[in-house]
Formats: sequence, C-alpha cells, structure tokens
Amino acid sequence: MAYHTVLSACLQGLRVEQVYVEADVSGGLPMFHMVGYLSSEVREASERVRTAIRNTGIQIPPKKIMVNLAPATVRKRGASFDLPIAIAVLAALGAVPTEPLNQVLIVGELSLAGEVRKVPGILPIAVMAKKTGCRACILPEANMTEGGLVEGLEIIGVRSLKEVCDYLRRGEFVSGRRKAARKSSEDCPAAAQPDFGDIKGRKEAKRAAEVACAGGHNLLMIGPPGSGKTMLARRIPSILPPPTEQESMEITTVYSVLGLVDENQPLMKGRPFREVHHTVTKAALMGGGIVPVPGEISMAHHGVLFLDELTEFRKEVLEVLRQPLEEHKVRISRNHGTYTFPADLMLVAAMNPCPCGNYPDLNRCSCTQAQIDHYLSRVSQPFLDRIDICMEVPRMEYTELRSGKTEESSAEIRKRVLKAREIQRRRYEQSGILANAAVEARELERYCPLGEPEEMLMRQAFTSLSLTARTVHKILRVARTIADLEESGAIQTHHLKEAIGYRTIDKKYWGR
Repeated sequence: MAYHTVLSACLQGLRVEQVYVEADVSGGLPMFHMVGYLSSEVREASERVRTAIRNTGIQIPPKKIMVNLAPATVRKRGASFDLPIAIAVLAALGAVPTEPLNQVLIVGELSLAGEVRKVPGILPIAVMAKKTGCRACILPEANMTEGGLVEGLEIIGVRSLKEVCDYLRRGEFVSGRRKAARKSSEDCPAAAQPDFGDIKGRKEAKRAAEVACAGGHNLLMIGPPGSGKTMLARRIPSILPPPTEQESMEITTVYSVLGLVDENQPLMKGRPFREVHHTVTKAALMGGGIVPVPGEISMAHHGVLFLDELTEFRKEVLEVLRQPLEEHKVRISRNHGTYTFPADLMLVAAMNPCPCGNYPDLNRCSCTQAQIDHYLSRVSQPFLDRIDICMEVPRMEYTELRSGKTEESSAEIRKRVLKAREIQRRRYEQSGILANAAVEARELERYCPLGEPEEMLMRQAFTSLSLTARTVHKILRVARTIADLEESGAIQTHHLKEAIGYRTIDKKYWGR
C-alpha cells in the first residue's frame, strides 16, 4: 500500500482554490476510481492519465487506485488536473521520488501521448502559489512566461509527462533547463495606437475627451453619422496614462482566466479598449455561465469600454451597467456561490440624436417628434446619471475637414493628462483613490469645496437643469478635474461652468 498527495489548484471565477490531489494504491480488484465533487471533464481524466502514463513507458500494476481531489466541497472543473493526478499516482506507486514534490504546485493537461498542454488561469494560480508559500510551480511550457510574471517563484515549464518524471528523478531536464525568468513591463512593448493628430477640428470634443481621461470620467458623445465620434473614441487609449505594474497584473489576470494571454507578451502593458457591438447579451457583457467567467465589462478593467450606437443596445442590457459603473465591480450570484469580477473602467458611448441622425437640424431631420422621443427614451435617466460628461459632436464642415492645420498629437494631450493624474495621485495617496471620478460622495466636501460664487452657480444649475443629487456630484468631480488640468488648487467659477456645460445636453435632447 502507498499514498501520496500533490498540490494543485482550480479557478472559481477569478478566485483560486487550493486542491490536494490524493492518490492511494492498494491491493484489491484492479480499478482507477476518482472522487471529490468532479465535473465530467475531470472524471474523464482517469482515462487520459492511464493512457498517458502507459505511453510514457511506465506500466501501471493491476492495483486498486483511488484518487481524491480535496476539498470535496469545491467543484473541480477543467483539464488542468491531469498532470497532478498522474504525478500523484506515480509517486504513490514509487515510480518517482516524493521529496522534490514538497511545496511544489502542479497544473497541466495531458494528451494521450503524454504531452503537457496549455491551460488557462496560470497567472492567478501562480500568485496564489506564491502567497501560500510554494517554492515552485510545474506547469506547461506554453504557460511558462505567463507564470514567470510572478516574482520569487520558480517556474518549471514541461513539454511532457516524461520530462516531469526525469526532472523529479534527476533534479534537471535531460534536454536542457526550462525555467522561466520573470518578464517585466519594460520587456513588453505597448502596441502602436491611432493618434488624435489624425482628427481634423473637433476642438470641443477633443477637450471633453481630455477632461474625461484626466479624471477617469465616463463620456457620452451625441452627433450625426460621420461627425467623428467613433474615430475620437478609438483614440482615447492613446492619451490615457499607462497602467501601473499592479494594474497591468490585474488586467492580465482577467485575460489569463479567459485563456487570452499572449505567451510572447504575457504582461498587458497597455490599457484595454473593448468595443462592444449592440447585439451583445447581458451574459456576454457582465460575464456568466454555469461557473461564471468575466465578460466585456471586466475585460475593460482599467481601460475603456466603448458602446457605439448606444440607442441600438437593448434597454435591459444597458440597465445592467448601472451597478458596475457605480461600484466598479460585477457581482454574479449562483446557487453554489457569488462571484465578483473587477470593473474599474471608463465608459465611452456614442449615439445619433434621432433615427435618421440629423436632429436638431430640422432642415435635414425627417423624424417626427414621437419617433425622436421614442428613440431617445432607450437611454434611461438612471443610466444617463452615471455619465459624467455629455458632449455634442456637430456635423463637420468641409472647410474644417480640408484644413491644412496641424492638429495636436496624442503625445501632447497625454502630457497634460499625466500632469493632472499626478496631482490626483498626490492628493489621494492616503485614501487609495486613483482618479477624481472615484471620489465618494461623502468625500466631495473635503476634496471639492466651493466658494460662495461657485455655490450660488451650482444652486442655480440644480434648479434650472432639474439635476439629480448624483448628477451634482458628477459635476463637482468633473470641475475638480478641470481645475487639476489648470493646476488650480481651488475649483473656480469657470471650471464649474465648463463642468455644468457638459450636462446641458440632457435638457436639450431629453428635456430633463
């Protein structure tokens, strides 16, 4: 009789659970039985493992083999348990030494030939291994550089089950070492991005985009087709500040769970830009499934979520965005638990003002008032309240389009954005706030105080524009950002006027 345990892990959303793969070999009727709250793909591992071991050149004796994946209260899914099951069985049979397996976490899928295949979610698994005191991870060679992003953890990449056995017996690979070195953000160049210098004119829209990026504010652009809304939105990432090392790891973790990490450039240095089609479902946007996985909202974490043709989205799809935009996280509840995904993002949306796209130009617009009202009603007041900046982008004139004037580049705009973000970093360094858009309502009195003239202006705007409390708070945050762009310590009247101006469009189009 022999028994051995190998440490592995499984994903529950973005959360990682330790799994102990226990193998017991004893006399009795020959069998290979697995228990431990297993999904069908994990149960099938017994056939893959037995065949892979045989094709590696090791004969399994006719014994009773019992494998348990503990804890039994956690549902095990995926094919990443193949390799740890095989190693646990071989260790229990005495085919490989057990001492090198101490404080080593193992994950990997096996082919019938004994090859080790790539699996998703390696980055959060490696982070968990480091936190729990593991000294090394044995994982597929195709996941090596992703696992190597975790500092202070030895990453051992393997191509086959035979290589794992050779490594455990000799302490090294017969065909050479395959250990990953950590890859820093400097080793991962950011991809080239479209530039604001390509856009002719659109001075007011560019200013609104600059303010939005400087404070992390949500932005809505309204204008006729061809006015440059989409072109402008796609250039917003080029003026956002680069993510910090911690933010890059958080972004990469989301994509790792989805199996979308590029092994040649695992660390995502740039901010994500997710352009979502209006046919998207609630599950695709929020995340979902029997065991929920991140959706488009979480894939835009620390980046931009762009909704083009906003009024073409189903209303119930837009409404599910309200809670994530407010709380910066997505919660999905299932019978077996609640899953939380990150959603700290900047929402950028674009829409036409009416079905034909020409309102309020009555010489061009062919829509009835009822059609216009019905079209605009697809964007609800509660959703609109979560937009910080609403900007009208009018039709472009020919003289503006053909102007030979050199436009300001993204690099120049980005310098001002970075300076404003640095002011915010120093202001909020003790509170953990990253940008003005994240300031809580209870903190506005402290960070966005108003003088007597500004208070009077705000009171007038509240009455004349029928503002909600949430909208007032957003105006104050935007005014704080405008002041930061001017390096002003106090919010002044002209800062507040510009911020209020970004809300007057509500009254013009929605009459509220």
